[in-house]
Amino acid sequence: MEIRYSADIVRYKTMTNSELRDTFVVDNLFTPDSVPLTYSDIDRGVIGSAVPVNKTLEIPVHKDLASEYFAQRREVGVINIGGPGKIEVDGETYPMEALDSLYIGRGSKGIQFSSNKSDNPAKFYFVSYPAHKAYPTKHVPQSKANMIELGSQESCNKRVIYQPIRPGIVESCQIVMGFTMLESGNVWNTFPPHTHKRRSEYYMYFNLPEEARVFHFMGEEDNMRPVILKNGEVALSPIWSMHCGAGTAAYTFIWSMGGENQEFDDMDHIDQTKIG
Repeated sequence: MEIRYSADIVRYKTMTNSELRDTFVVDNLFTPDSVPLTYSDIDRGVIGSAVPVNKTLEIPVHKDLASEYFAQRREVGVINIGGPGKIEVDGETYPMEALDSLYIGRGSKGIQFSSNKSDNPAKFYFVSYPAHKAYPTKHVPQSKANMIELGSQESCNKRVIYQPIRPGIVESCQIVMGFTMLESGNVWNTFPPHTHKRRSEYYMYFNLPEEARVFHFMGEEDNMRPVILKNGEVALSPIWSMHCGAGTAAYTFIWSMGGENQEFDDMDHIDQTKIG
């Protein structure tokens, strides 16, 4: 498990492009038959993936979590971005189609990931935060997620937001998780940008062509900095940083939040005319 330390609101202003990537970008996900983990000091979140091709995978235990098993004091949100698969939690099996979600509650000991077909493996992306209470594990197919249509073709940000792990659908301690799909010909997400000091956020960009890139913007309104991401990479957003992005093609991204407030609309919007 890689330990990732964030930069503060002062230091990021003097960082080079490579230093920004090394600090705020996770780029080691979706390795076949492996479960890479990154522990961020931003709200003590853990980011990982599981791509089971030739074997069933489990989340490893790491000494820095000081636990007997991964979810002993943690909750986990999982979204499948690949082929059909299954997740077994303490003996109960949950079928996971593409873009299905699974909330796994604190205290779940056995968490196993598998694919239905090795030539079209599931690609499980998961985020975990500390949890003070155990809530039931719950499967949410894409069709059961709350859906919001936003944006317009004229502003190049026509998109659909899916909210599977959120209050009213899944009870959790702090994690809120879902995904946003941009329609073809649209490239901007979350613009005008916002901050929310009550919680941090991680963005995982996918469904990008191999040669395409996303310019993810972070920082403050008078000191915006870009980080350039490829398919399957994650941008870490501290509580003080804005977060928005523009791609060279349409894409989908998974957003996950942990912190004080679970209300999706709790945002401090930034006046786009003051950015620069």
